[in-house]
Amino acid sequence: MGCIFGKFTAGVSLFPIAAPRVTAASRSRPPAASAAGHRHPLRAPPPPPEPEPPRRPFFHHSFAMLEKIGSGTYSNVYKARDVVDERLVALKKVRAEDVAAVDSVRFMVREIALLRHLHHPNVVGLEGLAVSRVPTSPSLYLVFDYMEHDLAGLAALPGVRFTVPQVKCYMKQLLSGLEHCHSQSVLHRDIKCSNLLLNKEGILKIADFGLATFFDPNGTKPMTSKVVTLWYRPPELLLGATQYSVGVDLWSAGCILAELLTGKPILPGHTEVEQLHRIFKLCGSPSEEYFEKLKLQKTTSFGSYKCSISETFSDLPPSSVSLIEKLLALDPLERGSATSALNSEFFNTEPSACHPSELPQYPPTKEIDRKLREAKDRRQQRSNAKENGEATSRIRLRNQSYRGPAAPSTSSKVQAELDRRRLMTSASVARAERFPPPHLDAAIGFSLDSSHAGREFTTVDELFMSSDAATREDGGRRDRNTVRAAGVIGAIRPYLVGNLTNLGRNGRAEQSRRESAVALRRTDVVV
Repeated sequence: MGCIFGKFTAGVSLFPIAAPRVTAASRSRPPAASAAGHRHPLRAPPPPPEPEPPRRPFFHHSFAMLEKIGSGTYSNVYKARDVVDERLVALKKVRAEDVAAVDSVRFMVREIALLRHLHHPNVVGLEGLAVSRVPTSPSLYLVFDYMEHDLAGLAALPGVRFTVPQVKCYMKQLLSGLEHCHSQSVLHRDIKCSNLLLNKEGILKIADFGLATFFDPNGTKPMTSKVVTLWYRPPELLLGATQYSVGVDLWSAGCILAELLTGKPILPGHTEVEQLHRIFKLCGSPSEEYFEKLKLQKTTSFGSYKCSISETFSDLPPSSVSLIEKLLALDPLERGSATSALNSEFFNTEPSACHPSELPQYPPTKEIDRKLREAKDRRQQRSNAKENGEATSRIRLRNQSYRGPAAPSTSSKVQAELDRRRLMTSASVARAERFPPPHLDAAIGFSLDSSHAGREFTTVDELFMSSDAATREDGGRRDRNTVRAAGVIGAIRPYLVGNLTNLGRNGRAEQSRRESAVALRRTDVVV
């Protein structure tokens, strides 16, 4: 795998400065004379812009690892210190040890491509890349500014309850970041509290674009429905929609708004079917026109429910309930846009949103801290039970009332029907793709040096088509996964495509084992 990153020459930035070089000769060059022989020359063009100062190149040994602060779809995130200027950074380490890391490389490519097109105070910015050249474990590091908190970690702190002005401040920043993403034709597709980072100044930034994609505003290209963490997944994705737009992110934003105001997740389902039942009990059952309009296939009746959002959140301010009802509309078009949400009554009534600098100061905390606390509590309770001679069966920390009622007995039939329909619609693909992990996507592909107006939307299958064809024509002499990796790396273009023949020589058995495990696991929740 080391040859994948072999084109990263030491000291060369992945994002070269494109501004023209300004020399002393060009500064002193006289303006061009008039073609008509006028005594006074024509007005000289404006001087070229000053080139940006070159960025200091990043090296792996330029950072001192401090602690692990999170894990993502394809990577681990570490807190580190820049040994040159002593500032704190966050390093996202992409695992790239063998052929099994093809998916990791693909998600890394996706995040780099998207972040290069997003520049907003409420969207995390990619500062650069660093490469580890350790022969036994080559890795790529994405360098970000260090953010002290994430919203999930703050919400889990004992005794923390956000006020309405604080919630308005958080939501205003979230919707502003989504407004920018959607204006650049980018869907995040995994909005949740753990992906909303906060620094000590109170600035919120949307992070983790590993599941994000460019979307076609005309809705002509199909996309996978296996995105968005289950608790924040909209009903159209749970029902298998492959054509969707900004409504998926707005649904997640509505779930977060209600969660911040109530202090707990509002739709904590465990399976897709249970999640649908929870949604319909809260938002009402869909009509027949709903399935026809969204081109969805109705499987089994989920019962007849009326919308109960206003009754469920009766203790919240009326303006917040109105916004929750809008963002949690079953019809994606009725959710509006991030701009319309920012202009809603919720943000224009008292109490006003506080300034980010007025938010309370907390010790650095993230979702991983909550998990560590829960693990420590479990160990302590088991130790106490063992000392008291009690049974040491698994102890559930959460209250049973928190989990909500179980799904009806028809759930198994509905789940079987959903599985059968997925199998029928995916009968022409390979087995490993027929049962994809929840983070597997089918909507990535973009020419980085083309203009925004001239984007071409390419699916993953199309991206790999030529590579697979070349493999078949070569009589199987080349490793298929090696060729795929070349196609993925080539998608970001900055001179990264090299000789990849050493990538999969020792990893084919491991790849087969991983594909079998993926087919059997088929978990619904994106971790």
